[in-house]
Amino acid sequence: MAKVGVLALQGDYEKHARALERAGAHVAEVRTAEELDGVDGLVIPGGESTTMLKLLDRESLMEPLREFGAKKPIFGTCAGAILLAKEVENPSQPSLELVDIAVQRNAYGRQLDSRVAHVDADGFGPMEAVFIRAPIIRKTGPGVKVLARYNGDPVLVEQGRHLVATFHPELSSDDRVHAYFLQKVTG
Repeated sequence: MAKVGVLALQGDYEKHARALERAGAHVAEVRTAEELDGVDGLVIPGGESTTMLKLLDRESLMEPLREFGAKKPIFGTCAGAILLAKEVENPSQPSLELVDIAVQRNAYGRQLDSRVAHVDADGFGPMEAVFIRAPIIRKTGPGVKVLARYNGDPVLVEQGRHLVATFHPELSSDDRVHAYFLQKVTG
């Protein structure tokens, strides 16, 4: 059974853990570089990306996460998507630069503008997408495959072993996105 880590510094990592367990994964909370060594894939949950960057810096996790992502799959949702992006704007900030996308932070608006939408995802069919202060993917590189769009913008993409969602699949009862990531982990 694959062991999937969930970065447990901030965000709703517990809901991701439950969704991964329902999909068939053994889950471990990851807070240190040493804990990365024991997992086959990693989920970086939503939260607040600048706060996450401070926590990653405090725990000296940026470089270990880059090294992990060079070898193993990472799934980033919302703030996790921002951290995986090659380019970040509104404002510009550092990232892991593991997925060739450009994102605009908080592009759907403030907390008040959060919404539940329905998207048709390639290979998944219709699914619920929960957007909370979500980023918008403004540009995708040539190696990025768009799996779902909302209002014309990519909201679920993959590049090689990595998966990115600008919405929160862990807040839905639909575990198909987590199961898809688990397939990437198991290979």
